[in-house]
Amino acid sequence: MFRPARADDVSALRDLEREANLAALGHVFPPERFGFPDDAVLARWALVLEDPTCRTLVVDDDEREGRLVAYVASDDETLRHLAVHPDRWGQGLGTAAVESAVADIAGRGATTASLWCLEENRQARRLYEHLGWRAGRERRDAPWPPHPEEMRYELPLRPPSPRG
Repeated sequence: MFRPARADDVSALRDLEREANLAALGHVFPPERFGFPDDAVLARWALVLEDPTCRTLVVDDDEREGRLVAYVASDDETLRHLAVHPDRWGQGLGTAAVESAVADIAGRGATTASLWCLEENRQARRLYEHLGWRAGRERRDAPWPPHPEEMRYELPLRPPSPRG
């Protein structure tokens, strides 16, 4: 189902991010006030795909060539990006993507995984909390106008080794 993303997926990654954000975050980024930053997101995805520390997995749309229905990107300790096309919400792709990223992070030796999520992204927060992620106290402003607040989540991956 998931395959590694390729450099030629960059536009499809941007397009999926746009569609998922418009559906899930229109109340945070009203499109009539804050147009989607297509060029900046495209440039960011190009950098993510070139980053040797980042693993990006995608799911192709079986019905439309060149379209993606899900992606997840993670590095040594962080789930960086996750999206599922709104047409596929509720089908388990988000859970499968998070579990894949967590397995990758754990396989790299981390004992804790982390991610940043918009505080107003209720759907994503429900998913993360359902999967055992815990909201921390750390907050920061998102990079995109109107700069809503993001919150950090953590997931313990395995108990620390006993001392002694």
